[in-house]
Amino acid sequence: MPCAARKAAFAAVASLALLTTACTGQSGSGATDDASKDTTINFWHAWSAPNEVKAVNTLIAGFEKAHPNIHVHVVGDMTDDKINQALRSGGDTAPDVISSFTTNNVGKFCSSGALVDLNPFFKKSGIDAAATFPKTMNEYTQFDGDRCTVPLLGDAYGLYYNKMEFKKAGITSPPKTWSEFEADAKKLTIPDGDSYKQLGFMPDYHGWETTTEHYFAQFSPTYFGKDGKSDVAKDPAFAQGFGLQKRLVDELGGFQKLEKYRSTLGDEWGTKHPFHTGQVAMQLDGEWRLGMALAAQPNLDIGVAPLPVPDDRVAQYGKGYITGTIAGIAAAGHKQNAAWEFVKYISTDTDAVVGFSNDLHNVPSTLAALKSPKLRYDPRFKTFLDIAADPNSTTSPASVNGGQYLVTIQQFGYDYESGKVTDLKAGLRKTAAQIDTDIAQAK
Repeated sequence: MPCAARKAAFAAVASLALLTTACTGQSGSGATDDASKDTTINFWHAWSAPNEVKAVNTLIAGFEKAHPNIHVHVVGDMTDDKINQALRSGGDTAPDVISSFTTNNVGKFCSSGALVDLNPFFKKSGIDAAATFPKTMNEYTQFDGDRCTVPLLGDAYGLYYNKMEFKKAGITSPPKTWSEFEADAKKLTIPDGDSYKQLGFMPDYHGWETTTEHYFAQFSPTYFGKDGKSDVAKDPAFAQGFGLQKRLVDELGGFQKLEKYRSTLGDEWGTKHPFHTGQVAMQLDGEWRLGMALAAQPNLDIGVAPLPVPDDRVAQYGKGYITGTIAGIAAAGHKQNAAWEFVKYISTDTDAVVGFSNDLHNVPSTLAALKSPKLRYDPRFKTFLDIAADPNSTTSPASVNGGQYLVTIQQFGYDYESGKVTDLKAGLRKTAAQIDTDIAQAK
């Protein structure tokens, strides 16, 4: 999926008005259709770039060849807001199947009844979802036992590094622990007065993909306890994650100096991304960055590795943060069996998933596809395939109010890195209380 779209989707999480409980109880209402009869289903998705649209059309063509009686009418470039409005209103033109870039909204999709629980469909088809999808992807597509979505390709986050600059600095291999990473980031930083000739790493939370959830994944955090309350103030992983990021900010020049330098750097999605131009030597990013960097700077000697882990978790080196596109079936639809045939094909058929991955250069979303000899990729891309398959990789759990809790945590990160908040423990307690309040109101 396009990174820019995913970033925009995350930014919209706090204001998304998802389906209300008016849809609750509709699940299963349309699962009476005969999928062997000639029919047309509506598929709404968010892809928009020409190469993405071509990939989606190829995927659909494969399905229609395998199921000549089921025709797929496509509506692309759809935001979650537009999808939700259409699901709410229903009707012949409303989507039967949807896909979204926003995994953070799975909790809302499931708890509102906007999408049907797919567990009965998996059971009817004899498919074990836990044995089909990577552990993390299997987790982020359900909420409170309701599997209202399936994974449809994924994103894995790792570390990109400039091999030439590593060699100049006498660094022989990518860092495996955060202490090694801190040392390397300082070695790779070349000051230039009140700025930099080169920055080892841009740690600021405004620095593109350096978000709290991407950092914290390496500490294996527990976001919520068994009682459903926020564990942000209780699980030491959060204090460790915030502490690491704040040390990096302080060690690499301080917040004000880093922010001044950041304001001079190129756009995340453009050719002048600072990793492309050599202005930063290491970058936390998703699998898509490799292709973008090589297209912008083909002579750049790029290394790819998993993100570091805490020193006391070195045995878990190789894991990372996982997210991805999701797909589901509209609860208000009346062609759910035909819709399931389509969802089953695009999410569990190995060749279909592999082909879609090859076309979009995203991580395959089934265990079989991850191992398929038909996958085509730069050898460095295998790092992300391994991260996706690693059982220690983590994601952000679904919540009844979507990703609002992540927005709250990230906001505290901004305040802490800038020095606006100095008491970490007190700040975490306040953050946890706000998360609990927001969830209680959503319920």
